[in-house]
Amino acid sequence: MPAKPTTDADAASSADSAAAVPASSSAAAPAEAVTPLVRGIAVLLRLTEAGGTLSPSGLERATGLARSTVDRIAATLARMGYVRLDGRDVVLAPRLMELGNAYLSALRLPALLDARADALADELDESVSLAVADRDGIRFIHQATRRRAMSLSFRIGDLLPAERTAPGPLFATQWTKPEWRAWREHRTADPQNRDFPAVPPLQHGFADGEFERRTAAAAADGWALDDQLIEPGLVAVSVPVRDPRTGRIVCAANVVSHTSRHTAADLRDTLLPRLREAVRAMEDDLREVPPAQPAAAPMGLAAWTGASKQELGREFVESLARGLTVLTSFGEGRAGLTLTEVARATGLARATARRALITYEHLGLVRARGRVFELTPRVLALGFPPLSRTSLPEIAAPHLAELAGRVHESASLAVLSGGDIQYTARVATRRIMSVNITLGTRLPAYATSMGRVLLADLPPADRPLPLTLRPFTPHTLTDPDALARLLDDVRTRGHALVDEELEEGLRSIAVPVHDRTGRVVAALNVAMHAARHTVEECERDILPELRAAADRIEGDLRVAGRFTRVPVA
Repeated sequence: MPAKPTTDADAASSADSAAAVPASSSAAAPAEAVTPLVRGIAVLLRLTEAGGTLSPSGLERATGLARSTVDRIAATLARMGYVRLDGRDVVLAPRLMELGNAYLSALRLPALLDARADALADELDESVSLAVADRDGIRFIHQATRRRAMSLSFRIGDLLPAERTAPGPLFATQWTKPEWRAWREHRTADPQNRDFPAVPPLQHGFADGEFERRTAAAAADGWALDDQLIEPGLVAVSVPVRDPRTGRIVCAANVVSHTSRHTAADLRDTLLPRLREAVRAMEDDLREVPPAQPAAAPMGLAAWTGASKQELGREFVESLARGLTVLTSFGEGRAGLTLTEVARATGLARATARRALITYEHLGLVRARGRVFELTPRVLALGFPPLSRTSLPEIAAPHLAELAGRVHESASLAVLSGGDIQYTARVATRRIMSVNITLGTRLPAYATSMGRVLLADLPPADRPLPLTLRPFTPHTLTDPDALARLLDDVRTRGHALVDEELEEGLRSIAVPVHDRTGRVVAALNVAMHAARHTVEECERDILPELRAAADRIEGDLRVAGRFTRVPVA
């Protein structure tokens, strides 16, 4: 049965469609490509290159699409939770990382090797990364960076030109003649590397044959150096990690430093031996790990899109939403899927799934190996680099704003810092009489609702309580035994309410925020004057809203924290 033609009420001109195709996909789109999906991917790529935020007019200029098309794509992506509409801007949202997570979990390498990379970074006190080949570039899949005034700014998902990196020559040792030809053609068309926004433009070209010579040396030596090829002062050494079964390079382990700490020769002489040992251990891990077991495929991933189309009408581009669900059908144990498996996982007709896969193959996001389709590293270009540095306060901010708007009271996020809580995010409501707290404010944990939620998650012996519990008001609980019993109760109930114990007239209620492991990493609260809500009203009306907001924050945190470390403050 032929695929149903895609019809968009705002069908843009053919020039519109051509402008939406990413620059790296210079070939004309096949006739069966889904035009709205091409345009949606273009919007996500331009948002990513802009650091995660652009106005609709900025997207209109960047993509060449009509403003009405941009608005409909943004509305659809917002419905999916992949962007949020913040005033006049379109902002990438953490849930978009589920696309990159699908690739990384299918790849398996970050989960298998990240502990080795992290341990090496701790041992050497230098940044260590893992990179994979992406056509004529390299893309990072794991970063273990050192926090310094002058530190590495590359992010997971960033794309770098092969010839300006240490891993590049290693991967080039496996290039075929067509791949070398494609590299030369690309560099002729883009001599300054402007197609690689993660690196500064190249000011001075390389001598003819220089990269070929570096590749030959890497083949002979089994390692490669980057001596300030990205920018002055940055040096790196890289060693290939090979699949023990095939001998093919599956990724490269890379140690990066600054010339103020190591010259390139120092890296070779002092750090390369230890890097090689770590890589041997990584290869041993790969040798011992059993093959991925076929995982239970999701079912009906795209089933919800029809209801959204019914609700939003022409503002919802259903073909874009259905196409994006195809990417999430991949994952661990589902690295390679047939058309039938993709259709079953998404709930799409085979013809619809086939057109989405053809579109992705054209855009370089999917490759076909016979009847099996696989995600490529380019999927990481869909928002992962800017979102990989997202912190918990940034994740929480829009949810705090929504919560404050629903309950008409101030909402805050805090973490435990010693025996205090420290405010890391806050949305205040405008009232004549309001709770006046700024970010960074510290308050004693034992006398606050957020503090009690955070303390309750710790074993009693680990709770950082002062020897003497000072009273702040006549209502402050100062009996250590009574506080211990109360914290046990807070842990059981999953929330804490503090009534005028920190300050007379101040009432607050808080719930925990868990990370993907179930550990409490922060607390969320609503604070108000006691005259506005009784204790009963707080638990009846505000507590459900608090818990719903915490659930939304935890959902974003689970996605964002799958392969990255999310700073909690």
